[in-house]
Amino acid sequence: MDGSSEISIETVDSLGAVTPEAWDACAAPGEGRPGDPFVTYRFLKALEDSGSVGGRSGWQPTYLLARAGEELIATAPMYAKFHSQGEYVFDHSWAHAYERAGGEYYPKLQIAAPFTPVPGRRFLVKPGWERIGMSALVQGAVQVAAQAGLSGVHATFCTEAEAEAGAQMGLMHRRGQQFHWENRGYADFEGFLADLSSRKRKMIRKERRQAQGFGGRILRLTGEDIQPEHWDAFWRFYQDTGARKWGSPYLTRAFFDEVQAHMRDDVLLVLAEREGEWVAGALNFIGRDALFGRYWGCSEHHPCLHFELCYYVAIEEAIARGLSRVEAGAQGEHKLARGYLPKETHSLHWVADEGFRRAIAQFLDEEARAVDYEIEVLTGYGPFKREHREEQD
Repeated sequence: MDGSSEISIETVDSLGAVTPEAWDACAAPGEGRPGDPFVTYRFLKALEDSGSVGGRSGWQPTYLLARAGEELIATAPMYAKFHSQGEYVFDHSWAHAYERAGGEYYPKLQIAAPFTPVPGRRFLVKPGWERIGMSALVQGAVQVAAQAGLSGVHATFCTEAEAEAGAQMGLMHRRGQQFHWENRGYADFEGFLADLSSRKRKMIRKERRQAQGFGGRILRLTGEDIQPEHWDAFWRFYQDTGARKWGSPYLTRAFFDEVQAHMRDDVLLVLAEREGEWVAGALNFIGRDALFGRYWGCSEHHPCLHFELCYYVAIEEAIARGLSRVEAGAQGEHKLARGYLPKETHSLHWVADEGFRRAIAQFLDEEARAVDYEIEVLTGYGPFKREHREEQD
């Protein structure tokens, strides 16, 4: 690393302006499977090439690049946003207050893995350039927003280390929580159940019997085993869930073809089939040390099948693959009884208007205390034996 090199910042509206090797040297350094598949070149390019971002999606690619001379040393998946959909760190109340005061909240800049509430690095810095690269990206994002007259910059689901570094640079730190399952060196699913209280252990066994008795079979597919008919079925499930939860699906059908072409070995697709028909499915992405549950849907309701496909199969797969955790996405206190405990999440925010910035900072202080309390209370209601909960404390 040459610390004396002049750092330049630019934005590009397509990943086609960057080579996969240069982007992933920042986003996914190291050998083997990426730790976070959602900021890799192939995932973000799949969103772009499938039309899931860009066009009329409200997510306009504005990728942020930092170079030392000719070397790309840091990147950020940044988007100009014209709404607050698909973010999972909710700022609708901020937008309404900003607009009631006569301002224009949109467009804003969003540094994020689109449609993906998975914590991970958002300021993607090449090893050896950590301090300089992070600073360059933060300053660059704020400068782009200020020069364009935008309301602010928001980096959602960043790491705790990034949140601490960003706060030192003057950004506002927001806390949230979601539910993760942690592998305590279990040999199998029964080993996990042995850690639970008797009542919760019986409940889970009962739910699994109910789910597995739905009258069909459950398949776990990855790589070349996933065929177009499987994606067609899952697309139907995804459309139904999307229409019920947020009005319209975020991802296009073409996105799943891009995933099959470029990320099929990073995917675990769990499908339930009954009488020759696919009736439910859950999509997971496989990271270096975690399984990431992403989407679920069904065409028929069967008791507890959701829990089986989304949570219990994921736990079995994480144990079998030697992964340390399962991250089951945003919200859902029902996950708690099934072994998924609350974990803190982080985001960073910069708002151009000084008065509004002060009001948000006060809100975030109060919200952080509420989040801490909620995590403490929910952890106490977890399904684990008392001695396990004491270890968590």
